[in-house]
Amino acid sequence: MTYTIRIGTQTRELPVISVGDVSVALLNLLGDTALTEAAAEELAKRAPEVDVFVTPEVKAVPLAHALSVRTGVPYIVARKTQKPYMVDAVQKTVLSITTGKPQDLFLDGSDVPKLRGKRVAVVDDVVSTGGTLRALSELLGDVGAQVVATLAVFTEGEERDDVISLGHLPLFDNVGEPEVL
Repeated sequence: MTYTIRIGTQTRELPVISVGDVSVALLNLLGDTALTEAAAEELAKRAPEVDVFVTPEVKAVPLAHALSVRTGVPYIVARKTQKPYMVDAVQKTVLSITTGKPQDLFLDGSDVPKLRGKRVAVVDDVVSTGGTLRALSELLGDVGAQVVATLAVFTEGEERDDVISLGHLPLFDNVGEPEVL
């Protein structure tokens, strides 16, 4: 089963996959340059004025890069594993719907001065339960950044008015029917 999306001139059939009790239409920007560029073009039109974009790795990284190119706003990646090159890394734990288990987010200590006192927009591919968004916002608050917006290609599940997005993806029951929320 698939779910059809359209962004600009780009149309995709997203596979619907089970993630526990529900199924989701899986958006994967990695390797899909045309869709990523179309999403960045549309999100750049909606983005508020900010100093820095911050994105969790991995799938939203090309989107943050494309937004940075269009707007001139730099971006920082919150990593999901601590790397040996990180100095004084700052950490938060998150439970994401797509992983189904706790995972960590890390900011390299060398990025903290680039964030302290800055207006930040979080960039993600899909915001569903908001677990990653909450953990990343807390992490950014811990280092003195002010999260003023969240930009996402899609929201998923319950409608959200706290995210600037290009559309909404339904959740599906495990028989493939959209759930009524």
